[in-house]
Amino acid sequence: MIQITLPDGSVREVAQGTSAMDIAMSISEGLARNVLAAEVNGQVIDAVRPINEDASLKLLTWNDDGGKSTMWHSSAHLMAEAIQHFYPKAKFAIGPPVEDGFYYDIDFGEEILSDKEFKKLEDKMLELAREKNEYVREEVSKSDAIKYFTERGDEYKLELIDGLEDGSITFYTQGSFTDLCRGPHIPNTGFIKAVKLMKLAGAYWRGDEKNKQLTRVYGVTFPKQKDLTDYLTLLEEARKRDHRKLGKELDLFHFSQNVGQGLPLWLPKGADLRARLETFLKNAQKKAGYEPVITPHIGSKSLYETSGHWAKYGEDSFRPIETPHEGEVYMLKPMNCPHHCEIFKSRPRSYKDLPIRYAEFGTVYRYEQSGELHGLTRVRGFTQDDAHIFCAQDQIKDEIGKVIDLVLYIFKTLDFQDFIAQVSLRDPENPEKYIGSKENWDKAEKAIAEVAEEKGLKTVVEYGEAAFYGPKLDFMVRDAIGRKWQLGTVQLDYNLPERFELEYVGADNDRHRPVMIHRAPFGSMERFVAILIEHCAGKFPLWLTPEQVRILPISEKYHDYAQDVLKVLNNSDIRAAVDERAEKIGKKIREAELDKVPYMLIVGEEEQNSSQVSARKQGHGDLGAFSVEDFVKQIEKEIKEMLA
Repeated sequence: MIQITLPDGSVREVAQGTSAMDIAMSISEGLARNVLAAEVNGQVIDAVRPINEDASLKLLTWNDDGGKSTMWHSSAHLMAEAIQHFYPKAKFAIGPPVEDGFYYDIDFGEEILSDKEFKKLEDKMLELAREKNEYVREEVSKSDAIKYFTERGDEYKLELIDGLEDGSITFYTQGSFTDLCRGPHIPNTGFIKAVKLMKLAGAYWRGDEKNKQLTRVYGVTFPKQKDLTDYLTLLEEARKRDHRKLGKELDLFHFSQNVGQGLPLWLPKGADLRARLETFLKNAQKKAGYEPVITPHIGSKSLYETSGHWAKYGEDSFRPIETPHEGEVYMLKPMNCPHHCEIFKSRPRSYKDLPIRYAEFGTVYRYEQSGELHGLTRVRGFTQDDAHIFCAQDQIKDEIGKVIDLVLYIFKTLDFQDFIAQVSLRDPENPEKYIGSKENWDKAEKAIAEVAEEKGLKTVVEYGEAAFYGPKLDFMVRDAIGRKWQLGTVQLDYNLPERFELEYVGADNDRHRPVMIHRAPFGSMERFVAILIEHCAGKFPLWLTPEQVRILPISEKYHDYAQDVLKVLNNSDIRAAVDERAEKIGKKIREAELDKVPYMLIVGEEEQNSSQVSARKQGHGDLGAFSVEDFVKQIEKEIKEMLA
């Protein structure tokens, strides 16, 4: 007999070899009908796999991320089975779940798949799903696995098998489709009730441009047709909010092929918006004791060899820059932290100096693959709201706590209300991915988890998501339409201070190593602006929007009065403009609404004679008449409350 501990703390004694599905059936047949997978001792496995030792168990349904991910993984296999039916010569590379569905990279050989064929594939997937074929797991020797895929002529699976250990290889079969796969999978295809293939894309095998380009087929599935209908409605709303579309309409930024892919040009309104965000954070940082620094856009290659960035990220950087001087090699800056380490090292430090907090809006450059570039969310040149805190061991928790307070203030001000904190730790199976001693990692992971708990944050733990130099606290935010984004990060680092031999003199007059905290509440200005645009659908908060008020004279006779109103607003630091076009007032109002201007002031004969304005608010309509002075007070009060 073995002991199974459920999430509520209750313990069940069951026979060795009992599956999670058996336990679900013993609780409720209705529950069992909804179980897609199981989390056993923190690892997601097939719900029908036997459990052979004492374990903690969580049953995963569609409402759990692990349940969704498992169903979408199984759906990728189902799609492959449907494609195999119509394209028997197709070769299948990899087919993972992703955050909003799944994809499969496929070599169609001489044949071409177009989106016009999606409907027949969707119909075939539903036909196969109704057969309720089980996903059967089989352990296979390496020699048998090689034999199977050699006979099928599938060089992609053979290359994957080459990197696997004998005894760790498994196949999964459902219906007529067998795949090399570690799992997990749902019990059978019958859980899949609604299917939508979304798009096609090109993808190089293993992300290497030197390899063959495969066809990537994206799809999504749901356990109910209504869920798919709701999802498609959400996608339509997302399309309306797409920052690339709104950025063009609102005249915020532009991309030019002459400048280069992934290198945004900020237009005047966008530059104003971005500058205002920077000023907002700089003011908050100043109150929190940060000191501004500025570092170059390039650095010696040896700097990034010392930091470890060259070894870990060299392939993702722009190529080194060789100068006319022999042996002198520079790089476009991929990270700001090595530069800040050198600033700390620029003079002797005492424990009385600590903590030292350096902040910089530093532009960095990374060579993202062209197929991965996406508007402002994935670019090749971006500005991080970077800061690095150098502190003593006994200051760590207090400093991380202050960073968390700053992040929460930003979220509150910008109306990001729905978020969790992800504690990102090492991958215990791949220690070679990280630098530094186990002792330092243990201390860092313990400290960051304790502060999150003390701050009362809602947290999840993700193994394998740490930076190569230390654990992280990543803030995962849901926007206005429910999509999840990573915004804001705090990273604890014992390793860079060692690699750069940073020191301070302690109260005992001995030399000590500081601890380094990396921190970026926005992450990057480009990505943050993109997310903000989509979160608020281009209707920025009043304090932030480039144009707060548009003054609309009814006719040319009132242009002078409109200019008088504009002067009063500008003198009160309210950003306003006058629409002097010879258009009807109704058209001016409609266009101001489309331009997302928060307030409109209509001025005509009555307003001029009474020294007033007729105010309208975006989305609220007519607010009535105000004196210009009272309107200014209302705007100032609204902004003050937003920034409180």
